[in-house]
Formats: sequence, structure tokens, C-alpha cells
Amino acid sequence: MIPQPPPIMPAGDAAHRHRELAESFGAHAERYDSARPRYPTALVDAISDRMRGRSILDVGIGTGISAEPFRERGFAVHGIEPDPRMAELARAKGFVVEIAKLEEWEAAGRTFDAMIAGQTWHWVDPAAGAAKAASVLRPGGILALFWNAGRPSGELATEFAAVFDSLHTGLPFNPWAPVSVADPYGAIIDAAAAGLRTTAAFSELDRLSFDWQATATRDAWLEQTSTSGGINRLQKDKLDALLQGMGAAIDAAGGNLTVDYTTVAAISERQPTRHNAA
Repeated sequence: MIPQPPPIMPAGDAAHRHRELAESFGAHAERYDSARPRYPTALVDAISDRMRGRSILDVGIGTGISAEPFRERGFAVHGIEPDPRMAELARAKGFVVEIAKLEEWEAAGRTFDAMIAGQTWHWVDPAAGAAKAASVLRPGGILALFWNAGRPSGELATEFAAVFDSLHTGLPFNPWAPVSVADPYGAIIDAAAAGLRTTAAFSELDRLSFDWQATATRDAWLEQTSTSGGINRLQKDKLDALLQGMGAAIDAAGGNLTVDYTTVAAISERQPTRHNAA
């Protein structure tokens, strides 16, 4: 398993306004699929234990990474994905995938026992996404949003951030800028919670976190970095300079790096309508 660099995105709920970054991953779909970290068993347990049925809608299924552990447990997973190149890989794994953004997807009367979004909800408009979730989840169904957040040692992260800043990439954020390790994705989850409240259809989000650690070689880290959203859109000279600078920092630290991960999740239950509660 190759660790994942920190996510590239603006703070708060602004990521969905940069959908061009989300839709750039497909340029390296196979590399993305092989390099991205999977999710800890404890997370899959926490979601599975709360489900009352067996059908799941995976929002931004990508290449199927988030869907695979649920299918292995016997759940039926249906995917939607805006990038046809990513969807092609998920389909090759046997998943049914429709090409669409969640906000524009037509459910055609279909409903589900759960909606999951692995590493994707920050690309969704919080209010529109919440409204669509309310319309397709059955009463008692759950919405589960989750992300992997990984960060190398403090010194290396600082050096990576300095290299990135020196290149004037034009991207709206620095993936290695200082963040609150205690609450990764906290601002995005806050925005998701606010969106859910506008529907009056969900319980308050239950926030969970799972800590784990991985080790990466220099080459593995640089390979994954080159496919990250935003970085994969850099001009070749800037990308080469970024990877060269990061590689030099890793070499000086011994050639490998340890990444501390926190997988964060936010889970909410679709409340019964008055008709169903009666």
C-alpha cells in the first residue's frame, strides 16, 4: 500500500468550486487505483454495523476503492462518477457505474439503504448534495462521508511546503501547508453538517476517527504525489522541479518517510418522514 500525500483543496466548503481538480484524476486512473491507500477495517465495520439494509450508493466511486470492502461483505454497491476514465476502471471490476455529478444525477425513483462518499464529499455542493441524499435514502438509511488524511514528519512536511511555494504553481492552496492534525477535514465536515441541517431530514453527524501509520519509499511517495489532483495539472517543468525538490528532502532524511494517517468519518441517519413515523 502506497501512502497518500495530503489532499489538495481549499479550506472550508470551497473545494466544490474547484471541480476541475476533482475531474483531473482520470488522466492517471490506473496509477491512481494502484497507488491510493485503502481504508481501515475499523471504518468499514463502523459503517456496516449501522446499516439496516444491503444497498449502497457510492458517490464518486472513482476506480472502486471505496466500494470494494463493502462488496466483499455482501453489500450491493451502485456507483456514480463524473469522470468516465475512472468509471471505466470501476466497471472493469464489476461495478455498475453511471456517469454523473451527484447534484445532477437522476435517481429515477431509486432509493438506497446507505450513501457513501470516500474522499469525495468535499467536491459536492453541501446543500445540493444533502438534498439529493435526503431524496434517495430510505428512512433509517445512513450517509457516511470519510477521508484518509496523511502527513509526513513535521520537518519533511515543512520542506515540501517550501518547495511548493517556491514554484508559484498558481494552484489555490498548498497541500503541505500547516494543518490541524487533531481535526483533519473538520471544516469540510462542518460544511457538510450545515448542508444536512437545511434538509431537516438527518440526525446530527457522528464524527469518528481512526489512526494508523504507513511507510513509503522515496519513489512510491513521488509517484503518488504526481497523480494528486492539482499537481497532475502542473506544467512539466514545475512538476519536475517539485518532485526533484521533494526527492532531495526525502533522500536527506534517509530515503524513506513515515506517514501518520487519520481516517476521519462523519455518519448521519436519514430520519423518518412524518408519514413514515405515523
